Amino acid sequence: MEVILKQDIVGIGKANAVVKVKDGFARNFLIPNNLAVPLNSVNLKNMEAEKQKKSLQAQKVRKEAEALKEKLMNFSLTIPVLAQDDEKLYGSIGPQELAGALKEEGLQVDKDWILLDEPIKSLGIYEVPLKLHPEVSVKIKVWIVKK
Repeated sequence: MEVILKQDIVGIGKANAVVKVKDGFARNFLIPNNLAVPLNSVNLKNMEAEKQKKSLQAQKVRKEAEALKEKLMNFSLTIPVLAQDDEKLYGSIGPQELAGALKEEGLQVDKDWILLDEPIKSLGIYEVPLKLHPEVSVKIKVWIVKK
């Protein structure tokens, strides 16, 4: 029996793939567990429409990421912090703090997009990479200054 998979299944295939499986496996496991639908013209059209919808959504997300990249291209962020005399911070600046500072500047950036190898622990100027989308990334300058 040929079925259209609704999600990735290890050893069988990827989502939206048409695969041939044994009749009993399809009727007793895949279809009742909503993992697949039988191959017919209606389900095939639905799958194509869903693919197209996901493609349009992905293009929209990428355009939004590109627009945010343009805003961040020449952006410089200054964060005043408490520091010791030898320029070491009392705490550290991580992705959470950077995302909060960017939000205060009016830029909506998720903390998971900020790619810091390790937290910032001293005063200075840093280039922090941001991955806004799998295909869109940008670096911003962050100035850590003493309060």
